[in-house]
Amino acid sequence: MTTKTTAPSMGSAPPLPAELEDLLRRLRLPHIRRHAPEVVATAKAQRWEPAEVLKALFAEEVAGRERSALATRRAAAGFPTGKTFDAWQPEASSIPAPTQQALRTLEWVHRRENLVVCGPSGTGKTFLLEALGQQAVEQGLKVAWFTLEDLGVLLRRHRADDTVTKAIARILRADVVVVDDIGLLPVAADAAEGLYRLVDAAYEKRSVAISSNLHPSGFDELMPKTLATATVDRLLHHAHVCQTSGDSVRLTQALAGQGVSPLN
Repeated sequence: MTTKTTAPSMGSAPPLPAELEDLLRRLRLPHIRRHAPEVVATAKAQRWEPAEVLKALFAEEVAGRERSALATRRAAAGFPTGKTFDAWQPEASSIPAPTQQALRTLEWVHRRENLVVCGPSGTGKTFLLEALGQQAVEQGLKVAWFTLEDLGVLLRRHRADDTVTKAIARILRADVVVVDDIGLLPVAADAAEGLYRLVDAAYEKRSVAISSNLHPSGFDELMPKTLATATVDRLLHHAHVCQTSGDSVRLTQALAGQGVSPLN
């Protein structure tokens, strides 16, 4: 059965009876309630079968709920810029194309494996992680985005009432937890502990994806050696490590005059 194209616009369709509006509101079917006048008017004009009317109405409800859920997941993720693979240039990345394609399947997330993207500033690490995160959200997965400083703040906030473990558990409701830009700034003790607690709690249960200027083997330059060793041991056990190289894309674009629009 195929649903016919609706013809009348929302403005021309007569409103639903008040009793029906009230029933749809009480049943919490907002998308059916919004589109029902148009669907009913079209059904009358095109002489739809009753089953076609039901199909059209429930299709609108399902589509509306999926849009709402996507918006909720995207807002909850806390992405920094909103970049997606629509703007990604695979040929500009030093990560091999087959590896990029394999990461985009998100099979590593479903296997609860980790991802480490390390290399110099401006080589697309954050862009790649955000695009992967956006794709995960679009596929119905939950993502949580953090910096090391965020983890330090979280740890300090919850240490006062001894709820750190509960706070980490709430983070791990996400399928993928991203920790961005490790190695840019000195790592405070709280942030280092927060990273360890997160990686330890997620071990073989959730995927952790990080971007870093340093390879994880050099994390002992950022945090106490014992803590760094324990963190890296758990992080890399089931991890894909992608090393980026080359000049900064941002700097290259700036020098080429592509960083801003021309002044009039």
